[in-house]
Amino acid sequence: MRPETAAVHVGVAKDDTFNSVITPIYPTTTFTFDSAGVTRGYDYTRSGNPTRTALEENLAGLEGGTSARCTCSGMAAITAVLFLLSAGDHVVCGHDIYGGTYRLFETVFPRYGVTFSFVDMRDPDAVRRAVRPETKMLWIETPSNPLLNVVDITAMVAIAREKGLLTVADNTFLSPYFQRPLELGVDIVVHSTTKYLNGHSDVIGGVVITGRDDLGEQIATLVNALGLGNSPFDAWLVLRGVKTLGPRMEAHQRNAFAVARLLATHPKSLRVYYPGLEDHSDHALASRQQTGFGGMVSFDLDLAALDVETFFSRLRLFSLAESLGGVESLIEQPWTMSHAGISEEVRRAAGITPGTMRLSLGIEHPDDLLEDLRTALG
Repeated sequence: MRPETAAVHVGVAKDDTFNSVITPIYPTTTFTFDSAGVTRGYDYTRSGNPTRTALEENLAGLEGGTSARCTCSGMAAITAVLFLLSAGDHVVCGHDIYGGTYRLFETVFPRYGVTFSFVDMRDPDAVRRAVRPETKMLWIETPSNPLLNVVDITAMVAIAREKGLLTVADNTFLSPYFQRPLELGVDIVVHSTTKYLNGHSDVIGGVVITGRDDLGEQIATLVNALGLGNSPFDAWLVLRGVKTLGPRMEAHQRNAFAVARLLATHPKSLRVYYPGLEDHSDHALASRQQTGFGGMVSFDLDLAALDVETFFSRLRLFSLAESLGGVESLIEQPWTMSHAGISEEVRRAAGITPGTMRLSLGIEHPDDLLEDLRTALG
């Protein structure tokens, strides 16, 4: 099935009693055994739940995987993957990744003996130089958050196979509608289902997807043992939201192109970060490995011409808020918001400045969004 069809139909038909066209919510904590040691597939919701299973089947199908485990947040999904590692292991990752991921990598897992090297993953040679004997994993975030730098997935997979490493791709920014890393050879894909997969800014969740049976079994064990599973109601909300993934992503992208083109010519916009623009340095690569360019746009505001507070105060349709991927348009300043936990030195080295603005384009009419931005920019 094509993605639009799979999003609507996979994992849905679970009601044999009444033939409901919508997957039921099973809010139960526990399940009655038929006899000692004999169940009908479920015993305790932390370990498994029919509603969560339905969503896992749906998302695995969308990504082209064989196994998925839904978690209580995107960070929980990342945490589950890192628990595949052991003390003494090393990870190579991007220097411009999401602030929450960076915080986990920089301040939490090193306490347990896992170390990380942050490099510009657009440079395969830099990645290869960063690999050590103890390296076990390449962590790929593409497009990156917030500068939308595009990493060559095929090149990363080639390095990983040469060195015997696991590859993990955070596909949150594009969703499986616009990018399918497993088809390019990646071992594991993670998402914050909070974002585009749910699409309505009303749930927190994550997912880990793989096409390898051995990794699927290990991840399932970790999600259960660590208590990271998604609640039945949250899983149901994502399963409801994902049905409209295709038309939503098309609308997000339509608006992103319109906004990126406006910002590319506006005198108070110093630089636009959107790989969909033909003059973007990563446009050719993005065109090869993606089927679309998504709904995220970042730009550098000219702070000498317009201060941040004045700019934000003039906006009426863009909400000043973190997160992304919902039907409503959001804007944030990574410097003080999503990436504030990263040191100033690291932020500047990655290319993030106080003038960097990150926009998540919703599904409103593009003309209204353009008028709002023109008014705010003055």
